[in-house]
Amino acid sequence: MESRPAAPGPYRATRLWNEVTKHFRAGMPLRKHRQHFRKHGSCFTASEAIDWLHEVLKSNSNFGPEVTRQQTIQLLRKFLKNHVIEDIKGRWGSENLEDNSGLYRFPSTSPVKPLPTWCSPKGNSEKFSRDKEKFFKFPHLSKRTLKKMELLESMEKIEKTQPDIIEENKEGSLHRKEISQEYVQEIWRNIILIHLQTILGLPSLEEVLQPTQIIPEYVMYNMTNTSKHGVVILQNKSEDLPHWVLSAMKCLAYWPRNNDMSQPTYNGFERDVFRTVADYFLSLPEPLLTFEYYELFVNILDLLQPHLERIAIEALQICCLLLPPPNRRKIQLLMRMISRISENVDMPRLHDAMGTRSLMIQTFSRCVLCCAEEVDLDELLSTRLVSFLMDHQQEVFKVPTYLQVAVQDHIEYMKMAQCRYPREEISAILPTYSYCKQITPQEFEEQKVSTSQAAVAELLENIIKDKNLSLKDKKKKLKQFQKEYPLIYRNRFPTTENEAMLFESKPTIKQPMLSLRKTKFRSLRY
Repeated sequence: MESRPAAPGPYRATRLWNEVTKHFRAGMPLRKHRQHFRKHGSCFTASEAIDWLHEVLKSNSNFGPEVTRQQTIQLLRKFLKNHVIEDIKGRWGSENLEDNSGLYRFPSTSPVKPLPTWCSPKGNSEKFSRDKEKFFKFPHLSKRTLKKMELLESMEKIEKTQPDIIEENKEGSLHRKEISQEYVQEIWRNIILIHLQTILGLPSLEEVLQPTQIIPEYVMYNMTNTSKHGVVILQNKSEDLPHWVLSAMKCLAYWPRNNDMSQPTYNGFERDVFRTVADYFLSLPEPLLTFEYYELFVNILDLLQPHLERIAIEALQICCLLLPPPNRRKIQLLMRMISRISENVDMPRLHDAMGTRSLMIQTFSRCVLCCAEEVDLDELLSTRLVSFLMDHQQEVFKVPTYLQVAVQDHIEYMKMAQCRYPREEISAILPTYSYCKQITPQEFEEQKVSTSQAAVAELLENIIKDKNLSLKDKKKKLKQFQKEYPLIYRNRFPTTENEAMLFESKPTIKQPMLSLRKTKFRSLRY
């Protein structure tokens, strides 16, 4: 395929850089240090900065727990290069920073990078058209492919589903206005934009995605031409992974079951196979998510939090449908492979100093997501995204059929309206979709606590009202409940009188029985 259009400016990454530098400058502890018999105030050692910043990055939802200490060192080197920090002698501009006791300080002013202005790529339509024409010219289609494309045909043959001519009584025949393929494609674009804007919670997608970047043919192809496992099938085999790469990936994904023992093996064989796969993906001219969609995928990083997990998966489902089919197939197979390898307890260690999961993420993050321009946070952002994709690859690459249903419903509405009002210009409002409102982590924790407390309070009421419990068992359970949840118990029984009222009828029944027994004993004694 021809080269893709130029990527938009790294707007989101620059904003994150500014946030991280401001947070580091405001929160990094400063104290006095002695070096070469001299005292230096308001400074910190490189190791102290690495320790502090590493913990901050791991707890930040934009980067996540997969951030390594070495990546933190690389970021601090970027800080030194961009004069976010300087050494104790005021030197900066290089990346000469190591994990040691070297002293550093903040300059009087911390530079903030200007946010880049969105520039829509020029010539998108022409290049996309050439890509589409080249990709969708298939000389021969197999029976399996024809069967798979039935769904696609049902979406494209709009004008054949109902008669094209409407008879009228006196004025002869009136031809219904046909719904063109261009109109169908425009529906796909609008529905995808509506969904993404709603999911991402953005007032506008202008700085993230342009309508010309949505190619409906790619979307429909990715939804309909799949294997039984949901992996895209390419008709043009020249755009597929080389056979030797596929064989190597299969060998690692199913190790040791899929290792062909007829081939010579040796100590460290699996490491060489892994290095072969890594070298291929790292040599690709652009990342699998493409330079063009960099800003779109970076914006999804805000959603990679536990309480927004389902929304993040839905956003990634749609965004991955926008990829050229060869890219979608490659990233699908890559995520399936590294997910299997990281979970395989029988896989020998592939690196002496790094765990298998960390190795997978660190090796392939740059070939999945990076910006065409140099962005200082690229590695951290790509690490976070690859970690999420690896853990949720089955759900992310599942085809969201509701998009197709939304398009078909809209087209059917247009057809019915044209039949009823053939002389009028019909325009239908595209459907809108509602999602769960995004909330802050603090709001999530508050809601989680309130929901849990309501459930526990309900449990207390069930214990109180349970007529099958004996008085002894009920007291025992309430005492245990009071010990575990004292605040909820106190809210239900604010005073001892309230608590006593629960059992006041019970002792009165037993009192006569005790007195009768005492009387009986006395009569026997005398």
